[in-house]
Amino acid sequence: EVMEKRQQLLGPAHPHTLTSMGHLASTYMNQGKWIEAEKLQVEVMEKTQQLLGSAHPGTLRTVGNLARIYQNQGK
Repeated sequence: EVMEKRQQLLGPAHPHTLTSMGHLASTYMNQGKWIEAEKLQVEVMEKTQQLLGSAHPGTLRTVGNLARIYQNQGK
């Protein structure tokens, strides 16, 4: 719900929106909802990369989170 409100108010690529999306992806990971986590984390990673660039620490953090999701799925 927080993520949806931030998307409406701030836009889908705003840093605060992306933070909320990342938190939701982490929640999905903790719940073992790997498909949902992967889908959302890919979106977060792509938008963060567009916003901050490939070498930014925030982008690298999203890549690491996606790698953890893939690892837990055996990919």
